[in-house]
Amino acid sequence: MKTIKGLFYLVTVCLFMISCDSVKIDHKNQELPQFSIIGISVHTTNAGGQSQKDIGDLFTKFMIENTMAKIPGRLSDETYCMYTDYESDFQGPYTCILGCKVKSLDSIPAGMIGKEIPATKYNVYTSTGKLPDCVMNTWIGIWKSAPDRKYSADFDVYGDKAKNPANAEVETYVSVK
Repeated sequence: MKTIKGLFYLVTVCLFMISCDSVKIDHKNQELPQFSIIGISVHTTNAGGQSQKDIGDLFTKFMIENTMAKIPGRLSDETYCMYTDYESDFQGPYTCILGCKVKSLDSIPAGMIGKEIPATKYNVYTSTGKLPDCVMNTWIGIWKSAPDRKYSADFDVYGDKAKNPANAEVETYVSVK
């Protein structure tokens, strides 16, 4: 049943992408200073729904292994799902890091990765509703609205308002030129 639901969702996403030439999606603009994160990672692609599986598995590992508690110098309990090291654009391979913002990258635990994110401008989008659907719908809107992206580091922030998966609020930051 879960496989059928996943297939149905993938077909719906594909049909949306094909049927919609352009979408206007509300956002605010924000400039952020340089910061660093430490977490666990996976190299993935959006092709064929692979990222949904890979990132879902990464979230499961993050929770089961209590990864957050093992991150040194953590600045908060917000979870960052970062998309970086793009080989081209959103259709090509990239790295996803699931972790937390940290004071420094001086002490990266074995099996984890650290990433420094340079200061840049972002379009900030807010997803509200059921997880992970509301975040996926925001990303579909971003892909269709085609902002002038930098493809340096984009990320979703799961804070206190994301603790109820049936009615969550998640902010998505997309680096722009």
